[in-house]
Amino acid sequence: MMFSPLLQRRDKILVIVHVLPKLLNGLLHAPFFRARSGFQYIGRQVHITHAKHISCGRNVKFEDYAEIHGLSRKGLIFKDNVTIGRGVMIRPSSYYGKDLGEGLVIGNNSSIGPNGYVGCSGSISIGDNVMFGPRCSLFAENHVFSDESIPIKEQGVAQKGIVIENNCWIGSNVIILDGVTIGEGCVVGAGVLISKNIAPHSVVIDERNKIFRNR
Repeated sequence: MMFSPLLQRRDKILVIVHVLPKLLNGLLHAPFFRARSGFQYIGRQVHITHAKHISCGRNVKFEDYAEIHGLSRKGLIFKDNVTIGRGVMIRPSSYYGKDLGEGLVIGNNSSIGPNGYVGCSGSISIGDNVMFGPRCSLFAENHVFSDESIPIKEQGVAQKGIVIENNCWIGSNVIILDGVTIGEGCVVGAGVLISKNIAPHSVVIDERNKIFRNR
């Protein structure tokens, strides 16, 4: 475990005391994952289902109260040093197995901030070194509603998927809708609704008013 040189010995001990239960919980879950390498750190009251569809790299962290639903066609893949924040929900499929979603891949050193929602019914691909702030939501699915004679609930869904390329910073409360690709090196400001593709190395402040500029 690497510590900041600024930490005093007492602080280091407190960090170890805090992390050790997560490490032990990770060891208890490890045999049930489809694949894993290194250690995983799993916090208090983390709810993991269908772990045989989940693959974890080294130093993957599921923080307290996260909900990881593994049932999906392609599974959930968390590469090295991924952090899933406190209270995050990852949901590719119906809890009852009726609607089977695609799943997701999260690249090395990427993180989902606290209380986020990742709806990966359609495929979601998140690259390396991607940071999400708190309360971000990704919806890789849209309801079909073209036929007014049929209830929307009965018209099915469209799933184009979401791609977020490497080295992006997504601010808090951002909503990303199905069919979007966010190019490499983008910064998305807090509270923005993203409904269309974003060119690489852009800073997105307000999509509705088309306030974009290249970095």
